[in-house]
Amino acid sequence: MEIDNKTIEQLITEKHTIALRRGFSVWPRGEFGKPPALGDFRWTADLILSTWIQAETGKPPTNGLEYRVGASGGGFDVLDFKFLPEDQWITNGNLIDTSISLNGRPYDKKIKISVPWYGGGMSYGSISDHVMLSRVRAAKEWGTYTSSGEGGYPDTIVPYKDNIITQVATGLFGVREQTIQYAPIIELKYAQGAKPGLGGHLLADKSTASVAKIRESVPWVSLFSPFPFHSVYSVEDHKKHLDWIKTINPAALLCVKVSTPTDVDMVAVGSFYAGAHILNIDGSYGSTGAAPEIAKKNIAMPVEYAIPKVHKYLVSEGIRDELIVMASGGIRTAYDIAKAIALGADGCVLGTTELVAIGCTRCSNCERGRGCPFGLTTTDPELSQLVDPDWGMRRISSVYQSFQFQLKDILRRLGLTSIRELRGRSDLLLYNKQHPSNDKYKMKKVSKPEEELRVEESVTDSVVE
Repeated sequence: MEIDNKTIEQLITEKHTIALRRGFSVWPRGEFGKPPALGDFRWTADLILSTWIQAETGKPPTNGLEYRVGASGGGFDVLDFKFLPEDQWITNGNLIDTSISLNGRPYDKKIKISVPWYGGGMSYGSISDHVMLSRVRAAKEWGTYTSSGEGGYPDTIVPYKDNIITQVATGLFGVREQTIQYAPIIELKYAQGAKPGLGGHLLADKSTASVAKIRESVPWVSLFSPFPFHSVYSVEDHKKHLDWIKTINPAALLCVKVSTPTDVDMVAVGSFYAGAHILNIDGSYGSTGAAPEIAKKNIAMPVEYAIPKVHKYLVSEGIRDELIVMASGGIRTAYDIAKAIALGADGCVLGTTELVAIGCTRCSNCERGRGCPFGLTTTDPELSQLVDPDWGMRRISSVYQSFQFQLKDILRRLGLTSIRELRGRSDLLLYNKQHPSNDKYKMKKVSKPEEELRVEESVTDSVVE
C-alpha cells in the first residue's frame, strides 16, 4: 500500500526522524528540565545535552549546562588548568594553531591534520554505514581522518578513502589488500581499552547478511576477535607485521593501537622500534555499551595514568618527537583533549563523542541488533534510516567547530600560541577534587547504619553502582 508514493514504513521512519531531531533540539534548552534517566557519572545529562547544543550551534552552551567535565570524581573530571591572569592572555585567538603532524620521523609521508584529533575505529556492524558516512564526511571537511574499525569497507564509504584509516585487527575481518592500498594510514589494533586481553566481539543478531558479507563470515553467527595477534609475541614479530603492511602499501603511515597495561611504556618503545609512526593508547572509559563492564573497570590502568607514563619514558629514551602519541578511551570534551595533551599526548581519538553528537543517550543497549532506538549502533534497515548522513555530518562538524574554539580559548588563556606547545605541560594542570560540577552527584551516608549509600533526592539522572 502506498500513500502519496510513500510506503507506510517510510512515513513511520519520517515521523520518528522528525520527532527525534526535535527532541535533540528542545531538551538541551531546558524548557522541560533534564530527562530524569539521562546519563551516568562520566557522561552526565549536562554533558550529553551540551554536546547536542554544540552539534546544533557549533558553540559551547550558554544556558548553564556543564560542558567541560563529568561527575566521576576522578580522572579528567578532577583536573583543571592554571590559567594566567586575564591581562596576560593572548588577545587574538585567530593566531593560535591547533594543527598537529601525524609523522614525527624524518622519513615517510608527512601528514598534518588541522585539529588535534581524528575519529576512532567503529566497525561496520557495530554501527551503520550511515553513521560511518556521517563521520568520514565530517573528517573530510575538517582535514582529518576516521578509522574504519575492524569490519571492513562498505562500498558507500570508498569515495572517502583518502580520509579513512584502515584498521587491521586480530580477527582480520574485512581485511583486504585493496583496502590496505587505499589507506593513507593503517592501524593495527592489538588491543582496545574497553576489552583489554579479551579481543573484540560482535554478537549474532548484529552480524546481519550485509555485515557477514563484508567480514566474509556466516550471517547470524557471533564473531570474536582473538587476543592477541597469534603471530605476534615479540618486538621482532611486531616489526614483521608492520613490514608486511609496508610491503602492500609503502606510502602508508603505520598506527599501533594498544590498551593500557602496566608496562605500556615498554610497549610504546617496542612499537617505535618496530616502525610505527603513531601509537594510539586506548583507555577503558570509552567504547559503546557493548563492552563488558567487568573488563572496562577491572583490567588495565586509566588512560590519564598511561599518558604521562608513556610520554616520560619516550623522552628518557630520546625518541619522543619521533613517535606520535594519540590518546583515546573516554575523551568527551575539548577540555579532555587539552588535558590529555598537557599530560603528554600529541592528540586524541574521538568515538563516543561523535555518536552523542548525532543522538546517542548512553542507554547502553548497543549489543542488540535492534537495541539502539536512534539508529546508530545498528545495521537494521529500518532503524539505520533515522540517521541521514548529511545531517549527521553537519552535527559532528559543528561539534568539531566548538571543540576547536574551546581549545583556542584554553591556549589563549594559558599564553600559548600552538596546541603543540601544550604537550607534556603537566605543570599547567592542577588537581581539583572539589570541582563544583561534582557536588550535586556526590553520594552521602544516611543516618541509619543499616541503610545503603544513596544518591541525593535531587539527582535522578545518575547511576549508583
